[in-house]
Amino acid sequence: MKAMRAITEIHWTPSALMLKWGDGDRVELASVWLRDNLREDRDPGNDQRLSDVADLPVIPRIRHAALQESTVRVEWEQEAGSASFDLDWLATQTAAIAGTRVLPQPRLWADGGRLDARRDFAWATLAAARGDSGVNASWLRRLVTEGLAFLADVPAEPGALLATMPLVGQVAETNYGLSFDVRAVPDPENLAYSDRGLGLHTDNPYREPVPGFQALHVLVAAPDGGESLFADGFAIAQQLRQEDPAAFEVLARTPVPFAYHSRNAKLNAERPLVQLSCRGEVVAVHYNSRSIQPLPFAAEAAERYYRAYRRFALLLREPRFMLRLMMRAGDLVVFDNQRILHGRTGFASARHPRHLQGCYLTRDSVFSRAALLAEGSSK
Repeated sequence: MKAMRAITEIHWTPSALMLKWGDGDRVELASVWLRDNLREDRDPGNDQRLSDVADLPVIPRIRHAALQESTVRVEWEQEAGSASFDLDWLATQTAAIAGTRVLPQPRLWADGGRLDARRDFAWATLAAARGDSGVNASWLRRLVTEGLAFLADVPAEPGALLATMPLVGQVAETNYGLSFDVRAVPDPENLAYSDRGLGLHTDNPYREPVPGFQALHVLVAAPDGGESLFADGFAIAQQLRQEDPAAFEVLARTPVPFAYHSRNAKLNAERPLVQLSCRGEVVAVHYNSRSIQPLPFAAEAAERYYRAYRRFALLLREPRFMLRLMMRAGDLVVFDNQRILHGRTGFASARHPRHLQGCYLTRDSVFSRAALLAEGSSK
């Protein structure tokens, strides 16, 4: 939105208000839409609506409209008084009607294999992020647009992860607790707790809701393995959409079952590997070959789905998409678990133990903190 945009023309009929802005933008606002958005019908403290659509006149009609300084005043037929609409507010609505995104526009990175994690993504020291809200705001902005960001010099000790997360968002407790230890143990109930290499995946597609963001903090780094792998699932899904539209549609339109069972949890959910918005945009990727269940398809449907599924899996193995990073003790990564796929190379735990602590964060809390800090830094 442009602050205090000027209106150069205003016209009205009983059913609509037409505005022309100084930059040439035009918008037509229905009388019923205007009547539904009266400032007087919102609580002045919390901005929540005090009326319901059923309380509106069936056919509200405009009697008169005029520009008065920084507002547009509208009078209604068969109603006393008038309503004022602030120009900045109207400019915001004009942008929304034109299709401007509410959430930040993702910056896709399909060339992960050519990128340097320490050069091409957001890094900040813990001290800088804590001590400077501008640093924290910039770091969060890149996290929500690029899906991946790093902190350095976080004390390599248990508990430091949770102490750091207020800078990012709200931690979500799961059956793993508020945080969990990622290290090789005998008879692991999850392959993440082994020293095996893990292919690119997203976490917990069997959960409702799927964790929004994940954080991993390195306490002990393995010197001869355990390299971290990341890839932009949105970029890879877009690549599939361009190369094989039929396969993309199959993955986007077909829900599949995921499950996880352990001593203290029995979790099941069903969702597509590629999730679309109402506008057809990719808004989530759910890929986890370890937790996907037998697909409930008869022969013809199964053959069609496996073709698309395999096509996507092969893209995930292509080095061109894969960002590689040997994280050090004290490094902490936060990534969008519904966008960024992550994995690791194997390591020899008998020779060199590797220990990370992780947690999940609610998606809305991360976007909320990013928006609030951005709003504060713009004033």
